[in-house]
Amino acid sequence: MTRLKEDDVNKLAARLTKYDVELISKTGCNLKAIAARAANRDLSTISVAQAKIAVIPITGGQGIIGGFTEAVAGILDYLGFDTFITASYDIAGIAEAILHGAEILFAADDDKFIAFNLRTGAIADNSEATGRGYVTALNQMCCGLTEKHVLVIGAGAVGRSAAGLIVKLGGLVSVYDIDVTASRALVDELRRQGYPAKLETDLDYALSKHLVIVDASPAENVIRPAYITERTIIAAPGVPLGVPAEQCGKHFAQILHDPLQIGVATMCFLVI
Repeated sequence: MTRLKEDDVNKLAARLTKYDVELISKTGCNLKAIAARAANRDLSTISVAQAKIAVIPITGGQGIIGGFTEAVAGILDYLGFDTFITASYDIAGIAEAILHGAEILFAADDDKFIAFNLRTGAIADNSEATGRGYVTALNQMCCGLTEKHVLVIGAGAVGRSAAGLIVKLGGLVSVYDIDVTASRALVDELRRQGYPAKLETDLDYALSKHLVIVDASPAENVIRPAYITERTIIAAPGVPLGVPAEQCGKHFAQILHDPLQIGVATMCFLVI
């Protein structure tokens, strides 16, 4: 799992209203609707106010990222959930959450970021949820992915999740990873499931042949300006963003990227 930096999440919660307006302009859906669709949940049957959620700071590994728990709690609160951050950390934080009636726990260390429903036992992993959430949004941006050729850059956990949903939505997936073993393993897995996935070994060539791209890599500037046209649509869950900064302004409506929002929201709807 990519470790975020304080700059990635600082003041995120304060900008959620603006973020949601931009998300609607790109996808036609707000954050809550995208997350619910990604989790196959019907918003009309969910009472968000009834779910009490605790976000627990974890000190293991490299320690707490400044602003991270506040950003996660801010997203959940924005969605309408009764959310609080525990004053205690780690195991003591879990105990505090339970004592204060939390039904759902959010916690992250260097390796895992999960949501866990204490009542049902449902668990959601951020990487899986992020892949699902971004492809759901991409499906909206593209007015459907059926028969569309989609390049997935990065065959890690997020890329695998994204590719799995793309093919289920009828998209034609090509996969590139700097580690050919990883991309080949993902392509082989999709083919075993009956989907016509394609292995890409030359990123420039792959980019030149695709207008729909999922950037699930942890590298900067992997998508060069030459491959971003007025028809290109990019869903970029990878951190840092793989699109050069100047292209984000020029092609703002065609590029979807955030550090936490879609992933956290989808995690929540997967476990409620």
